[in-house]
Amino acid sequence: MIAKQWRDTNPDKKGNIRDYAIIEQLVVLSNMESINALLIQQGLPQNERLIQLNKVAVTQMKSLVENKAVKKLK
Repeated sequence: MIAKQWRDTNPDKKGNIRDYAIIEQLVVLSNMESINALLIQQGLPQNERLIQLNKVAVTQMKSLVENKAVKKLK
């Protein structure tokens, strides 16, 4: 979801989508920003980057949410 979509869907909330994200989502988002920068350097077009980033994001979220050690940190 892009920022505008989030704002349109949540007009009653202040700030931005990151203000309401859980820690796992923030970690994955930070990773996606770094990976996206690398993919841009490699010259991948936006549509291919989106596919790659989506796959990695899903994998990382599953890993973080299902990880018992991460749950202990909370």
